Amino acid sequence: MQFPILSVIVFTPLVAALLLLLIKPERKTEARVAALAAAVFELILSVWVYFTYDKVAAGYQFLEKYNWMPSLGIGYQVGVDGLSAPLVLLTGIVMVTGVLISWGIDDRPREFFSFLFILASGVFGVFVALDLFQLFFFYEIAVFPMYLLIAIWGWIKTREYAAMKLTLYLFIGSVIALVGALAMYWQSGIHTFDMLVLQKANFPAEFQILWFPFVFLGFAVLGGIFPFHNWSPDGHVAAPTAVSMFHAGVLMKLGAFAALRVGIMLLPLGAKHWAGWIMGLALVNVVYGAFIAMVQTDLKYVIGFSSVSHMGLVMLGFSTLNEQGMIGAGVQMFSHGVMTALLFAAVGMVYDRAHTREISKLGGMAKPLPWVALAFIVAGLVSMGMPGFSGFVAEFPIFMGAWQVKPWVAILASISIIITASYIMLVIRKTFFGEVPAELEGHIGNVSPLDKVALVFLSLIMISIGLFPSLMVPWVQSGVQNVLSLLGGA
Repeated sequence: MQFPILSVIVFTPLVAALLLLLIKPERKTEARVAALAAAVFELILSVWVYFTYDKVAAGYQFLEKYNWMPSLGIGYQVGVDGLSAPLVLLTGIVMVTGVLISWGIDDRPREFFSFLFILASGVFGVFVALDLFQLFFFYEIAVFPMYLLIAIWGWIKTREYAAMKLTLYLFIGSVIALVGALAMYWQSGIHTFDMLVLQKANFPAEFQILWFPFVFLGFAVLGGIFPFHNWSPDGHVAAPTAVSMFHAGVLMKLGAFAALRVGIMLLPLGAKHWAGWIMGLALVNVVYGAFIAMVQTDLKYVIGFSSVSHMGLVMLGFSTLNEQGMIGAGVQMFSHGVMTALLFAAVGMVYDRAHTREISKLGGMAKPLPWVALAFIVAGLVSMGMPGFSGFVAEFPIFMGAWQVKPWVAILASISIIITASYIMLVIRKTFFGEVPAELEGHIGNVSPLDKVALVFLSLIMISIGLFPSLMVPWVQSGVQNVLSLLGGA
């Protein structure tokens, strides 16, 4: 019997969260060290899973299955394929860097890291779930701690409003998707939540066309799809830095991944029928998100609306239903996750020292914060899709895939490249160059060594994938092949 590595990855953060709560409240350093140890352990395991995944054999690997409630067709079943293995790795990366960036949190760090780890456990659980009931179970676990993390540790001006708005949007979306999942359960006639079995259920075309929008859009709310996206920037802005990193870096991928895994893979005929509509909504995301990001005056809102635009590219790639578009979308989920984690980390470091995120009140930050400026520029180049960075490896195939289906969509979506370059360049110039404002002169201290480790680590990942796409593309390609086989070679 093989070692249950995926179960260890899923449940280690939960165990760590409980152990953290046993540490005495006044022993804050011990809580931070314990959190970092657990996060590093998770990263090591996720790296091991990623690099030992057999891309040639493809399919689902590291499988574990236990019949939990056989009378209801509910089991515990986990496994990873070429699409989910990079997302497990992404979660491990964001978990470690999130702990490093949050080292300075002095208000109940023990409880903060506990909630962050419960959230991480839910995220890991969704990415490896092969049972539909289990996927929903972990999905809700991932959403619930976000409310507390934002409402307790978030930006005091908007935290209660943003936390409630985020929670309501995501719970309503998940309930709509759950209705679709239950419809599949009853329609299948075999009364099982096993997704590998449901893939072969051959649901009637009328059923798939009716229920696909419920399932896909219910999950895509968390992916930030238009017009259900406006919870997202508010949530980003109100959240503390590490939670923003998790929110944009990992949680939004949860919605996109579940929309693919449950919507497209279980209801492929429905996906073909509605693909044009999904492509239209994604196009609005991509272009509208970029334009709205351009006019923001708050640094965090710029990144928040930028995330809406870039997640639109993921949905655009999915909606092509062809190999190039979907490979691009798979890589984009990882690339955007690392990129936004780095951008929010950098913005958090600026805010912690300058006590403002208003772009007009900042300037010359490259002088006191050279590491932050360099990291922000690297993430900005990724966001712009510059060759040599992971953003190009992700975005170029998405546009190629869209061109094959509807060339005019690819042309319109490409407007976002110009707009993204414009606002990224403007933000870099106004925030990091020029003169330091008189009221901030001499008051900006440099970042800590742990902050530097996080910035360099995230930057190197994006540069590595940009220079060596073979570090990720073959994994994603093996996962996409399985999706295309379900779509009948669409």
